[in-house]
Amino acid sequence: MRTKCARVFLQVLVLLCMVSGARAGSYEAFFSAIEIDDGASLSELLARGFDPNTRNAEGQVGLFIALQKESYRAVSAIMKSKEVNVNAQNAVGETPVMMAALKGHLEWTQKLLLRGAQVNKSGWTALHYAACSPQPKVVSLLLDNGALINAESPNRTTPLMMAARYGDELNVQVLVNRQADGRKTNEHGLDAAAFAKLAGRDSLANALEGRFPK
Repeated sequence: MRTKCARVFLQVLVLLCMVSGARAGSYEAFFSAIEIDDGASLSELLARGFDPNTRNAEGQVGLFIALQKESYRAVSAIMKSKEVNVNAQNAVGETPVMMAALKGHLEWTQKLLLRGAQVNKSGWTALHYAACSPQPKVVSLLLDNGALINAESPNRTTPLMMAARYGDELNVQVLVNRQADGRKTNEHGLDAAAFAKLAGRDSLANALEGRFPK
């Protein structure tokens, strides 16, 4: 009931914004619609010319927030805009496709790639994020689209290291089968097996040590 009331209130707010042209009201309505996954209100706002790349007070664009909150009706509405920048980065270099990959959402990762989302960039990449996800198919999708399998983060952490500590163990298998280098170490001298040990994944660590002997 609370969500229904909020949606009705939001729709009224959107209508008032359209009539008055109040920029502040549109801003509030845009991010509130994402919060409650109200795709219809977002579509109305965007049809009236609201910028889909508007950032909130923390510097996050709406598309990234919608993916983070798993507000997929909101994601759909924003993605229909021809003006949306699918490569918009936040203050720490994260992009929408990185969040879609982290969530393990295969469909939206694929749709973002079709819209021109960058697979590779300096620093953390979508593959690092996918490696931490519960969905190995996203890892495979990114690799099929040219993701650098041994991409290094600012501290030289690789996707395989991230998978070994945080992701589904099948992510590790996909990366190893696709020739990820398990001998690489980050700036702290840790390799993928060491990352697995940090997570208490001793059997995985042993398997990695056997596959990549020192």
